[in-house]
Amino acid sequence: MTATMEQRSPAESTKLASLPARLRALADSRPGDIALREKEFGIWQETTYQEFWHEVQAAGMALWQLGVRPGDKVAIHSENRKAWVIADLAAQAIQAVSVGLYATNPTAEVAYLLQHSEAKVLIAEDQEQVDKALEVESLPDLEKIIYVEPRGVRAYTDARLMSWSAFMGAGESALADDPHRVNGLVDTIDPEETATLVYTSGTTGAPKGAMLSHRNLTWASESAEDLIAAGGLPKGQPQLLSYLPLCHVFGRLYDVCGALAMGSCVNFAESIETVVADLAEIQPTYFPAPPRIWEKMHALVNIRMSDASLLKKAMYKVFLNTGMKSADRLLATGSRGFVGGIVHQIGYLAVFRSLQRKLGMQRCKQATSGAAPIAPEVIKFFLAIGIPLYEGWGMTETTALGTGNLPGSARLGTIGTPVNGDVQIRLGDDGEILIKSPGIFKGYFKNPEATAETIDEDGWMHTGDIAEYDDEFLRIVDRKKDIIITAGGKNVSPSEIENKLKVSPFIKEAMVIGDRRKYLTALIGIELDTVSNWAQRKGITFTTYRDLSEKPEVIELIQKQVDTANEYFARVETVKKFALIPKELDHEEGELTATQKLKRKVLVDRFSDLIEQMY
Repeated sequence: MTATMEQRSPAESTKLASLPARLRALADSRPGDIALREKEFGIWQETTYQEFWHEVQAAGMALWQLGVRPGDKVAIHSENRKAWVIADLAAQAIQAVSVGLYATNPTAEVAYLLQHSEAKVLIAEDQEQVDKALEVESLPDLEKIIYVEPRGVRAYTDARLMSWSAFMGAGESALADDPHRVNGLVDTIDPEETATLVYTSGTTGAPKGAMLSHRNLTWASESAEDLIAAGGLPKGQPQLLSYLPLCHVFGRLYDVCGALAMGSCVNFAESIETVVADLAEIQPTYFPAPPRIWEKMHALVNIRMSDASLLKKAMYKVFLNTGMKSADRLLATGSRGFVGGIVHQIGYLAVFRSLQRKLGMQRCKQATSGAAPIAPEVIKFFLAIGIPLYEGWGMTETTALGTGNLPGSARLGTIGTPVNGDVQIRLGDDGEILIKSPGIFKGYFKNPEATAETIDEDGWMHTGDIAEYDDEFLRIVDRKKDIIITAGGKNVSPSEIENKLKVSPFIKEAMVIGDRRKYLTALIGIELDTVSNWAQRKGITFTTYRDLSEKPEVIELIQKQVDTANEYFARVETVKKFALIPKELDHEEGELTATQKLKRKVLVDRFSDLIEQMY
């Protein structure tokens, strides 16, 4: 626990049973510390912890004035921004339930989520999100739509619409008249009640609303602090860059739960398009990312080094190789050793410092990969260049936490060991991970059948992930539902092959096919940045993504990447043929989930001709 929490008496500590209570404690103990930073017209605007808690109270009173009561749902449809976390914590503070929607959710998904969640109030970021809600014909529970950005919406006449400024103004007036209501509601929060609904990504069907309690979130907050601190504490206030969608449990773990545990300053990315520039500017202390981000960074380093001078390339190659060797010792012991440390420091000064600075990782104490499997080679690469990247595992239903690798206790290719003594794990007869912890969700909203299938009578949650032990470390095999059984009866893990393919900087997406088939094939999506850079260097002209992917030279390039990946597998597990996907996959077209996971069934249907041509 932080000093802030330790200094409170036992009687006071009972009031920290929710995230709003933790924010209030920080406002009391560290009122002048910067809690949030957000750009307006290119200028950073700062909010202290005292101001943060005041605005949460005002927003809570505004919701209360609109008739929101304990148990009612408040939906938030927005990119990451200050208003998101204020609305989230305000809803929780008055014992209502927050519900996050991805900004990229198409109208059909918005309709489903608002209807299913029974949202009473919607916080919509801008005209695009307002329009999606207004297009839905039947939303009987929705009484008010609060829009944050007024551009394009002012002329709308729907009686449910209200601006964020008017909303907060009403809240300020109500707070002045009734200054103790929100505090009283926070003090009486039942830790077992639902704090938020987090909808699963829906790779195989309609999203399910996981009910996370206040106890789930506060346990995650305490556990996240311990995990983050394992990487080392900064001299000053920890800095975070908020860019992972806050409606996803991975983003919420760091930017809300972890931030409130450590008293961090959360800097909001200007947009998803500016994350690379924002990273370079903020240089965050801790940085979580899904494998796709790390793979993208890996590809960017390859592009940058291809443009470097011959001397720089030579130094990079030498120090990368020595860094790879010392990374093995670093994983096991937390140290590179005396000689390895000296060589790495020379490499840092000569090559890696500038790379880290450009990637935004120069001050990073600990980086985490989660939300999907990552190739061990990618983790080792970042460790080699001095970025402390470790893999963890968790799910929406475990409040993002389950197992993790930590400095000095890590093994490549595994998801680590239980994050702390609160987590119990065992493997079922078929290798499925079963887990118990204070982070296990209450169940799926309005879906008792799915809840009963997931949490058994003894309280074990069945995760759907198949794993095996590597000493005390857990190694994921695959999702239970994704394992391929070939025509010859061989069980194959597609994700392991896909991750090996994606080690290549030229491959962005890979989906292995072969269930009930004689051999394995793959649909592959090229990484546009690196392949286009390669093509330009080779003097290959192209016009579009499709045109580039159809070039014989590009097909030959990808064949070499497939051949390299195949060297790591037994003959039955090798990819015999592949086809290049002629377009970039997209969430709004239903090919990816909002978290960029492949919707396998959709892709099999959409590219059935390409698949059949390979057989």
